[in-house]
Amino acid sequence: MTKIKAQYQLSLHNMHSFTDDVLSIVRSIPRGKVLTYREVAERAGSPNASRAVGSIMKKNFLEDVPCHRVVRSDLRIGDYNRGGEVCKVELLTKEGVCIERGKVKR
Repeated sequence: MTKIKAQYQLSLHNMHSFTDDVLSIVRSIPRGKVLTYREVAERAGSPNASRAVGSIMKKNFLEDVPCHRVVRSDLRIGDYNRGGEVCKVELLTKEGVCIERGKVKR
């Protein structure tokens, strides 16, 4: 195996592991709580990867991954791939998350 091929495979492995870590972290967010994209990235070991977390959430359609519980770092709600911001607000409110003026109140 060439050095470049080995580096590429290692890179793909690391990406897969980061995605798995992100999905696992999001699965562990309890009802009524939220984490920011930045907090998820930090817990996954890559504190500067909040945009990557957002990308993973945007592509996530697994029912056991509550991606609606991940919000922007400024605590604004952000988008939701299963119905938009309005749907995300409804879900979070039903779970007991306090939202005022479009932001999660912690």
